[in-house]
Order: sequence, then structure tokens, then C-alpha cells
Amino acid sequence: MPRMARLVVKGEPAVYHVICRSALDGFALGDLEKEYFVKLLRELSSVYFVEIFGFSVMGNHAHVLLRMDTGEAVCDEEIRRRVRRHSRGEDGRELLDGDIARYRERWASLSELMRDLKLRFSRWYNKRSGRRGFFWGERFKSVLLERGDTLIQCLAYIDLNAVRAGIVQRPEEYRWCSLGYHLQAGNAGGFLSLDFGLRSFVHCSDEERLMRYRRYVYEIGSQPSEKGARIDEAILEKEEKKGFQVGGINRLLLRTRYFTDSGILGTKEFVSRYYKLFEARFVSCRDRQPRPIAGLDGVYSLKRLAEAVP
Repeated sequence: MPRMARLVVKGEPAVYHVICRSALDGFALGDLEKEYFVKLLRELSSVYFVEIFGFSVMGNHAHVLLRMDTGEAVCDEEIRRRVRRHSRGEDGRELLDGDIARYRERWASLSELMRDLKLRFSRWYNKRSGRRGFFWGERFKSVLLERGDTLIQCLAYIDLNAVRAGIVQRPEEYRWCSLGYHLQAGNAGGFLSLDFGLRSFVHCSDEERLMRYRRYVYEIGSQPSEKGARIDEAILEKEEKKGFQVGGINRLLLRTRYFTDSGILGTKEFVSRYYKLFEARFVSCRDRQPRPIAGLDGVYSLKRLAEAVP
């Protein structure tokens, strides 16, 4: 039976749930691989005309919920900046009008984004593993979604993957999903969008939107499911009593990964001082700056797990 053509909207923004699976046996996506996948997705989201709502990277597959835009409002100079960012400064040639039009079309394409993401990941994985061949299965699967209720239902399904698999009890405890990224990394760089298209969210701050979404995920995740484990009723009741607010001690617990994955951790002055001492040990030749850890006032880190990957 021939494959059905992918449903791709052209000429207007569209939301997609994208799934890509590894072609390798077992769970090829370990901690480093998951971290690098998120890093690549974050980098490419600053080049392509895309808005990322959420993701979940599991042991043998990955989900991404995103909105592709047309890029019509992006000026030519911004296109040039994105070309330099995409080529990491290696493409220094002057772009002609035809080049700009071609890049504008390319970066509005879901297929081009996923091809770029999968190809870059495969090259990194093969180089690191000393292997050749395909990492991903034949082609990614995509589902066209309506914004609003449908979008948030799909995002909750994605964020509950690790709970359903019995890996964690709370979705935000799994750092390779969108709720984990929001609460463990403080949505570093504004990578994830909370503009779900819900009328009830229009006048809410991002903090309020995240709290409401988290409540929704817990309510959905506590319901019996044929697809795996669920959030324990006692955990749901505990969160309801707190109004789904993330207090200081919870923020600390969710950021414990920094205490094991950072190369240097401390005040900004401390991190800067010891970075200079160990500068030759870092993979990147670019000067690194201490990064504040959201939720831990006055604490900075250097060389997170994602950045330690060559």
C-alpha cells in the first residue's frame, strides 16, 4: 500500500505534532543523546520560522509539537543573520535576492527543519559512536493540529510520555520533556512558547499559563489509562493544595541536575575565575559566560551536560 502524502499547509502558519523514531534496536537515545537532540532543536528553532510548544525525547523516539510560520514578516537582513547562525559563521558570502527567497522558503518548511535536525543528529551520533548508516527510521510522522484545546491536549499527551512509561511520577521530573525544561531549566532562552491559542490564556502571564497548563496535565495524567502508568492520586491532591505553585524547595529539587552535570557551579565571580583556570579543558574555543540557574538566586553554572557534548 503506498504511503499517504504528508499533510503540509503552505502559505499560512500551521501546527504539527511530529514523531521520529530510531532505526536502531533497543534504546539508543541515552542521556547524552537526549540532551544533544534538545540542544539541536533549540539551535534550529532560532533559524527556522518555527515556534516550539513542547517535546519529549524518549529512549527510541522523540515527539515535538511546533508551529511553522511563513516568514513573510522577516526582513532580508534577518535572513542574512540566520544564514550566518545556521552555518556557524562559515558562510561569509554575500546573499543575492534569489538566495534570500530560497532561504525564506526553506526555513518555512517542516520537511526541511526535520531533515536538518535528523541529519545533524545522525552525523553527531555516528561520529561519536564510530559507526555508519542511518540512525532514524524511514521518515518522520506528522499530524496537523488545530490550536487551542486540541493543541494543549496533544501537548499533555507528549509531556506524560515518561509518566506513562513508569520512568517518573511527575512529568516535570523528566528533564527531556517540555514541562521538565520549563521547571528544571526555567525555559532557558525563551525556547518554548506558551501561546497555545486558548482564549482563557490571553490575558495571563507566562507564569500563570504554565501553572494552568501544569494543572491540566496532572488532571489528565491522574486518569486511568490503557497506555501505561498514571499520576498517583495522592500526588495530584498534594499539588491541588498548593495550587500547582512551584515553591522554593521544589525549584531546588528540580534543579539538582546542575549539581551533577555542571562543570563549575557557584557565584558568577567564582565560575568566571575557575573557567579561566580550566579554559583549555572545555571543548568549545569560544569564550564562555556563566549562566544563572533559574530559581536559584545568585547561583551560576558553566558547561552543562548539553554543552559537554563534542
